Amino acid sequence: MALKKEKKMNIREIIKIKTGGQWLVSPPAEDTVFCRESFSEEHKDIEQLVLKFASEQIYPNIRKIEKLDGKLSRSIIKEMGDLGLLGVDAPEEFGGAELDKIAACIVSEGVSFGGSASFGCTFGVQTGIGSLGIVFFGTPKQKKKYLPKLISGEWISAYGLTEPSSGSDALSAKTTAVLSEDGKHYVLNGEKQFISNGGWADVYTILAQVDGNKFSGFIVNRDIEGFSVGPEEKKMGMKGSSTTSLKFTNAKVPVEDLLYEVGKGANIAFNALNIGRYKLAAASIGGSKLAIQETLKYAMQRKQFGQPISEFDSIIGKIADITVQTYVADTMLYRTVGMIQDAIDDLENSDPNFYKKMGETMEKFAVEASMAKIYGSETSSMVVNNCLQIFGGYGFIEEYPIAMAYRDDRINQIWEGTNEINRAIITGYMMKKVLMEEISLRDYLKNLNDFMVSSVEPTDKDLFKREKHGLESAKMVTVLIFQEALCVFGQDLKHEQQLGEALADMFTHLFTAESLIARVQQTTSPEKKSTMAMNIAKIDLAESLLDIISLSGKCLNRIFEENTPQNILDKVEKLTSKMTMNTDTIMLKKLLGEYMFEQKKYPF
Repeated sequence: MALKKEKKMNIREIIKIKTGGQWLVSPPAEDTVFCRESFSEEHKDIEQLVLKFASEQIYPNIRKIEKLDGKLSRSIIKEMGDLGLLGVDAPEEFGGAELDKIAACIVSEGVSFGGSASFGCTFGVQTGIGSLGIVFFGTPKQKKKYLPKLISGEWISAYGLTEPSSGSDALSAKTTAVLSEDGKHYVLNGEKQFISNGGWADVYTILAQVDGNKFSGFIVNRDIEGFSVGPEEKKMGMKGSSTTSLKFTNAKVPVEDLLYEVGKGANIAFNALNIGRYKLAAASIGGSKLAIQETLKYAMQRKQFGQPISEFDSIIGKIADITVQTYVADTMLYRTVGMIQDAIDDLENSDPNFYKKMGETMEKFAVEASMAKIYGSETSSMVVNNCLQIFGGYGFIEEYPIAMAYRDDRINQIWEGTNEINRAIITGYMMKKVLMEEISLRDYLKNLNDFMVSSVEPTDKDLFKREKHGLESAKMVTVLIFQEALCVFGQDLKHEQQLGEALADMFTHLFTAESLIARVQQTTSPEKKSTMAMNIAKIDLAESLLDIISLSGKCLNRIFEENTPQNILDKVEKLTSKMTMNTDTIMLKKLLGEYMFEQKKYPF
């Protein structure tokens, strides 16, 4: 069954925030959030469709895909095109389904249940960075020429940004593009490397410098003169995906294949990457859930010391840990895409510049997209590491699924911007929002003195009252430290990379914790005083708040060079005293781990 567009879904009642970062200076968990429990019937149908496809068409072919069978991967891509799964969020006019960003994440997550991260990479590039530049910034003629064949799966796409001398520093790319004397072509010279889908692609989005310093995008067809594809890289993981270099030797690209405008390459690159980041988070979450499922099955079968290892407390605790982090990652991802979609819904889709404005709108949530990428990729890393530990020696054997999952996962913290770069983006954008007065730290701190002397007790009507009070304390601490960092360093804060990373982690903890409380309290009635979702929330809140306490000390010591003013120390001490939940996390993890073994799968 092919996906068809239904009436625009209305999720405004669920989401209120229209630009990223504002949650930092708003009361915790006051807004309801979009989450998995908010899925429409259409979302659920899409989820079932892609899960069925993944189990029937991808999972049985894992070993063949791993042998770099390009013909097989292309055929699976074509089948997905026939089902409408390649154009979920692409324009209907060119064969897409024109559904929302939530649906796109559902598909990305579902593909991961096929068990092949390699194929997930092929698919992710095809529907993400490989084609979205054309969707957002292509001319009507370019869209008509390229999108139908990309959406149907007839053509494979790729995206060329990285070069031997420019990885994270993307704008320093050396590939050049010079307009020919007759004005009919741009002549490209240079090299790209580590290009996913490079060996299989028919169409490439390439970034190059026009006139030496005008970073610009081009659509490059595989068969143009002067363009060549290098050999397949011998990789540690992702062995079933194509990764090559690309070389341009006086390659002539027709002027009509200039993408957007000269000098607007950064718009193309970074908007594509923003989407790529949260889609990567979705794929990481799907892979995490599959790894948990495989590990539950193994631990119940494997016996040591006369009993299944699933009965050992240590194993139960590990299962609980990976479940908690996966649930949190899932929660913050769908809150993020819900926020993005709500903002997009305010645009007029009849506007000729609708997709360009969509890109501009999505940039408002660059902070949250980077958070999702970091948290999603570090979640899957933590999950596969613990799963391999539970498998023991068998986890190191290729016959078992965790070996492949472990090596394939490592790249997730590197591509779509390294996690270091994404942490810099988080703190950098938060700085920008403060300086542009989108976020007022001073206004938020006006109530600091009153808040420090306040206290709270949980009630039957608000079972998270103590946690929310602790979270508000954490917000106050974070905002106070952020303000002091800006006062001391000003815009030079961007050069304080370790401090910036610590601040980014504090921001992320706040966002994930707030998202988690909001999701659980809006999906759990007050009468249900003990549910596994509530246990997850209590575990995560207790541990996240302790992490923020630790990070706050680290930040203060750097900001004030170990001479923090006493008045600041006093404030931080009073606030952090409210952040220790005294939660029996070991007991809650016992309950959660045992529940997971009862369910025999990831059940949330």
